[in-house]
Amino acid sequence: MKLELKRFGDFLSSRPAAREAWLAAKAYVLNQVQPNEKIEVDFSGVKVLTPSWADEFISNLAKEYPGRVVLLPSDNSSVKASLEFVKIE
Repeated sequence: MKLELKRFGDFLSSRPAAREAWLAAKAYVLNQVQPNEKIEVDFSGVKVLTPSWADEFISNLAKEYPGRVVLLPSDNSSVKASLEFVKIE
């Protein structure tokens, strides 16, 4: 499954907004993930990603689906810098 973060906006900046996005994704998007299916996180269309948003959303995603989250490459420097603060397994 490809999870396009642009569906949550192009400026992903606050922990509360990420929490809201996480709950929405869990309820409406991730409920369609098949057992053992990889979840590809797509940053296309995202202009700004802050470490707090990335930590809140992506860390929860990785905890919920351990070993199944794949972060797709991005040329966006904001995305690259923020992902340095996020740990996934």
